Amino acid sequence: MKLNAHSLACLFLCVGAVVAGSAVADELAEVSTAFRWLGKNDRVVIEAYDDPKVLGVTCYVSRARTGGVKGTVGLAEDKAEASIACRQVAATVQFNGKLPVQEDVFTERMSMLFKRLHVVRVVDVKRNTLVYLTYSDKLIDGSPMNAVTAVPVAASAPIPVK
Repeated sequence: MKLNAHSLACLFLCVGAVVAGSAVADELAEVSTAFRWLGKNDRVVIEAYDDPKVLGVTCYVSRARTGGVKGTVGLAEDKAEASIACRQVAATVQFNGKLPVQEDVFTERMSMLFKRLHVVRVVDVKRNTLVYLTYSDKLIDGSPMNAVTAVPVAASAPIPVK
């Protein structure tokens, strides 16, 4: 069986999504930052990620998406810059079991195979606060670009830690 370039690209995208354990984000908005003659424009997107182990906390991530032909078919490498804000979005926060002190909560690919966006949850036990960090890594060299946010949890609901 022969695969053309489009079929091969789709295969790599599907395999990459499974291997990376991509998080499911709700894309809320996007703004165009640079016009491209072919394919989508370069843009900044805002996505919402619900923490799967902390019901009532949502993280909002804004990041660059590369357009053009490569970006439109998923072959472009997005920039490592991202911003994050996590908030309590329900009346109370509920936990699905005990949380590790540090855990990679969301991962989404930013290039064909080698670059991923991470959101890491860190539990600050002393202050009963959830701290979320976003950064990107790359197989050879990651980026020091990062952003951090925190969600304080009411003292009446201590965070269960492993």
